[in-house]
Amino acid sequence: MDPAVPASPSSPPTPPRHDSAPSLPNNIAFLLHAARTLLTYGRHLLETVRHRATAPNFNTIAAAFGTANLTTILAHLNRGLLRAAALERFLLARAAAGRDIDIVEPRPTPDAPQPPPAAAATAATPQLLPPLLPATRTASSRPSLATVRNDPELFTPSEQDIEHQVRHRPIGRTIFDICLDLAVVPGFCTGEFWNELFEIMQAFGGSVAELMLERCRRERAFAKQQDRIPGSNWDWLGMKRDGIRQVLGFFIGEPPVNPLATGPP
Repeated sequence: MDPAVPASPSSPPTPPRHDSAPSLPNNIAFLLHAARTLLTYGRHLLETVRHRATAPNFNTIAAAFGTANLTTILAHLNRGLLRAAALERFLLARAAAGRDIDIVEPRPTPDAPQPPPAAAATAATPQLLPPLLPATRTASSRPSLATVRNDPELFTPSEQDIEHQVRHRPIGRTIFDICLDLAVVPGFCTGEFWNELFEIMQAFGGSVAELMLERCRRERAFAKQQDRIPGSNWDWLGMKRDGIRQVLGFFIGEPPVNPLATGPP
């Protein structure tokens, strides 16, 4: 099911109705609902993932993580839950102080600078450039610090580091990070909840485009893993909605379920 196009981020999104917290500021109520929904899903998957990993259809979940390595998946889930819990605490603290979360206006893309006439004439003249030297690998050719910090197996931030990130980064970016760690993709969500995530990332400083690019990268990485496994299961490529519901137990955004009642067949 393709999600509907969300409302423009120029106006605050309408939060879902929450009878238990009617006094929450408008945007915080909207954001808190998303954070708690992701927490529910992340905890559910963490509790059941070892059992689900024994089922043939587990590749549907593994492809969203980019690997079938259970240690890597667990590391992502634990980091995602830390982030979601930190976001929930931050939002509740803001609400207690009577402060809402402002929408992040998109920054205009600057126009490319136009060269002066002399520079333009020079640029138009063909230049003979020396050939590029072949790239050489050195002994110090190791993963960058950014790569290490994005890999939960190589680097797990402390709760204090995560709290600091949540307080000092746009909320949409935190939701983006949580979605990556929990491997949240549109097909795993109800249409309504995916629209909610879309609106949050658009209006509060996240990037749906980056999320979709990472989804494609992970699926390609997983396909390469499967190529090296004789007789591997490729059913995940054409899994229908009913099959995904059976794999996950419930769609993200639906009411919580009993994890013991939703294991794979």
